[in-house]
Amino acid sequence: MLNCQEASRLLSDAQDRGLDWREQLPLRWHLVWCDGCRNFREQIGFLRLATRRFPGRDEHTPKD
Repeated sequence: MLNCQEASRLLSDAQDRGLDWREQLPLRWHLVWCDGCRNFREQIGFLRLATRRFPGRDEHTPKD
């Protein structure tokens, strides 16, 4: 089972790339049990969305 530090890294990585099944499976299992990491997942998702919608964002910045 992953520890919180490993789960946080994978959650962050997942914002930039797809995770393979060897990463997804232990991460999903960890998230079943860990409230803190579930909260972190929500927070980084919110931050990503907020920065995409931020006024004045450079028009030439690629959108994901």
